[in-house]
Amino acid sequence: MDIRLTVEKLIAYAKAHLDLKEEDEVYTKNLLLSALRLPFPLSGEADVKEAASMDVPDALMSEAALYAKEAHLCEEGAEERFAANLFGLLMPMPSEVNAAFRKHYEEGGPEEACAYLYRLSVMSGYVQKTAISRNLKWTYDDKKSGLEITVNLSKPEKNNKDIAKLLKAPAGDKYPMCSLCRENEGFEGSATHPPRRNLRTVKLTLGGEKWFLQYSPYAYFDEHCIAINERHVPMHVDGRTPEKLLDFVDYLPNYFVGSNASLPIVGGSILNHEHFQGGKHLMPMHHAGILKHYRSEEFPTLDFGILDWYNSAVRMEGENREEVAACAAKLITAWEHFDCPACDILSHTEKTPHNTSSPICRKIGSKYSLALIFRNNRTNETYPDGIFHVHPEYLNIKSEGIGLIEAMGLFILPPRLKRQMAEIAEILVGNTAYDESALNDPQNDLYVHRNMIKALLEGGRAQSKEQAEGRVKDYINKTCAAILDNTAVFKKDEAGRRGFDGFLRSVGFQEA
Repeated sequence: MDIRLTVEKLIAYAKAHLDLKEEDEVYTKNLLLSALRLPFPLSGEADVKEAASMDVPDALMSEAALYAKEAHLCEEGAEERFAANLFGLLMPMPSEVNAAFRKHYEEGGPEEACAYLYRLSVMSGYVQKTAISRNLKWTYDDKKSGLEITVNLSKPEKNNKDIAKLLKAPAGDKYPMCSLCRENEGFEGSATHPPRRNLRTVKLTLGGEKWFLQYSPYAYFDEHCIAINERHVPMHVDGRTPEKLLDFVDYLPNYFVGSNASLPIVGGSILNHEHFQGGKHLMPMHHAGILKHYRSEEFPTLDFGILDWYNSAVRMEGENREEVAACAAKLITAWEHFDCPACDILSHTEKTPHNTSSPICRKIGSKYSLALIFRNNRTNETYPDGIFHVHPEYLNIKSEGIGLIEAMGLFILPPRLKRQMAEIAEILVGNTAYDESALNDPQNDLYVHRNMIKALLEGGRAQSKEQAEGRVKDYINKTCAAILDNTAVFKKDEAGRRGFDGFLRSVGFQEA
């Protein structure tokens, strides 16, 4: 490999895709030469047409990483971090990105501004488009709003105990304090912290506070963005949260936005820094209709009702922003102290809170649409991982908490399932012998699926590999639907219907 040619290709790529200006070309080339410890650049003309026409930076990143390894420019295992740092050198400064975003916003509107930042995030390698495209994806027609299933190959699986430890862990001298902090922008990375030199963000104001917007490197859906508080404060959903979400959709009406619940088990994988998630994609829950309409004299202009959805959610819609914000705030505050023992709902045990909400907002023309999913994280002897968490018989498919994205019907399943699904299909079709005693060994890769395999085999052998794979997927589909049912604080039974109605009546709503 001629690394000097790679330098020329990097410059051509940056001019074509990362807004590198001609006036900055020599300066930037010298930065690359210094980082690569090269005394001088390539002489003569270089063929760089291919670099300028690339739609992802993967090939150039691989060249840089390989050279870093061969030339011992970084510690073993840090080659990808080295490559990300090179791309950070090629990118415009954060002030320039913010200025360009504002210019696109003023001249072309929010969609054009977001398209600019998203493309920059992809072309810098921060949003790893190629890795994301390898994820397994399919849809499940549940005869309702549908579910979307992904096996995410780029993010490791966490359990609820790991997430709770992160929340309680002292920050100490850790820098950045977490993976969402504003100090990540331009951070080189370390053995325990991913590189962020190729990250660029833009500033937001939500609820009168300083926030910023970036795109998710894991990108569970189209233009998956994260809005993040500039201050390192824990996740909290309270009466002020709806105003922040409404500010977001007023500024970026092309995106939905939502907040994870703010307690362990029900609150997603990052609870130590306040943030929202959103994007261009409409989730299955967005397509859910109203199961039961309600009205309130206090909020006369709102169309309000219980959603025809798996978990316990309501939606309010109307053009009066103040009414939407006030209604959502009232429900969020009331839910924090609502008890319904008949439904196993206790808002507190001693001083420990258990009730919290996930608010989700979007703008449809001049109308605001805000949904609330009611959550509870209490545990008991029967369900030590959470009464309204994934029940034990489904933990083989999903053990992490069901956060905002999954509660809306898009499941992010662990990467191990890709391998395990293929192994189970081989057993179903008869290519691998079924050995019940071997599957009962906790060291066996399929141990967690032993009951699933037994249940599938009770339906007979598959006639082909395709049929076997289809049956495994169908089992997973129905499991995901059942998991969402687990998270419902008000079940679809008489006690649940009475409980939900009682809660809404307690805040002044009557059945329409």
